[in-house]
Amino acid sequence: MAASHPSLFSHAELHLPAATLRAIADLVVAIESVVALPAYQQRVLAWAPASAQPAVAARSVFFGYDFHLAVDGPKLIEINTNAGGGMLNSRLLMAHGQDEAATRVEQAFVEMFRREWRLMRGDAPLQRIAIVDENPGQQYLAPEFELFRQLFERHGIAAAVADPAELTRDGNRLLHKGEVVDLIYNRLTDFALDAAVNADLRAVFAADGVVVTPHPRAHALYADKRNLILLSDESALIELGVPEATRQTLLAGIPRTVAVAAADGERFWSERKRWFYKPAAGFGSRAAYRGDKLTKRVFEEILQGGHIAQEIVPPSEHTVLVDDEMQAMKADIRAYVYQGGVQLFSARLYQGQTTNFRTPGGGFAPVFAA
Repeated sequence: MAASHPSLFSHAELHLPAATLRAIADLVVAIESVVALPAYQQRVLAWAPASAQPAVAARSVFFGYDFHLAVDGPKLIEINTNAGGGMLNSRLLMAHGQDEAATRVEQAFVEMFRREWRLMRGDAPLQRIAIVDENPGQQYLAPEFELFRQLFERHGIAAAVADPAELTRDGNRLLHKGEVVDLIYNRLTDFALDAAVNADLRAVFAADGVVVTPHPRAHALYADKRNLILLSDESALIELGVPEATRQTLLAGIPRTVAVAAADGERFWSERKRWFYKPAAGFGSRAAYRGDKLTKRVFEEILQGGHIAQEIVPPSEHTVLVDDEMQAMKADIRAYVYQGGVQLFSARLYQGQTTNFRTPGGGFAPVFAA
């Protein structure tokens, strides 16, 4: 991977104050408490797709809470529900001499999938997992898919990496190469499973014939960026019945986020240096723009709808050694979360506007409590 992915792993490691990591964990717990509220779920499911409407007992694996570190504490940038890099960062811990920690993390990952299965199927045996993404062999994080396959196999669960086109429906069963699939580890970015290639997967999932994790409802409850509008608005939080202490935690840790409307175009353009613009249903850094980098043409496209604006919180900078020379790197901090608990912290180091895995000396870096 050093040859094929030269900027995936940084040689650096980050040591952050324990208080910073606790503040991240506290914010995760606060968000979980709001997501559990029926009033919140009613609000966000109103703009969610049909596939997200049915209740699902499974919680979904690999929530990624992404943060920038400001002088007054960590600020949540976004929540992902199919966050990549968990296994890669476990192996990175090993590279930094943290074998025991890596073993604990990987055991927690396996138990997470077993927990998802038990929530849906009780004591029935989990026999086969399919790790699914479009053209998985061509994905940048394809090596991680193989690491997961090996992890499941080591723990007695048959596993395969699959393109959704390789999945076929047999009544209310889902097959991969003739074998029944019990659970789908979903790495697709078609969060609603609306694409034609996912028709069989969606149909069997709707019939409760296969466990899918992460699933569409989880994305709707957590990762739709319009949800940050509610979570960063005190009046909305009061209306939802969120206790004051929880409100203060949320407002301190989530930058103000608002919907972008064409009617407010003139104001948003004049204030553009204040905002970071993102598509509500986007992922990664696709179609996301810092306001001070916007051209008028792109801004007009943003005004067509479907975008949110989030107050800019610059990423923290860290000096790392690259080719015998000290260089400043920006950092995004990710907390890998399951059922409200942080399993693993990692950082993504980069230069430029957004995380890119193209910066020499940048990439994933382990995070340790100072």
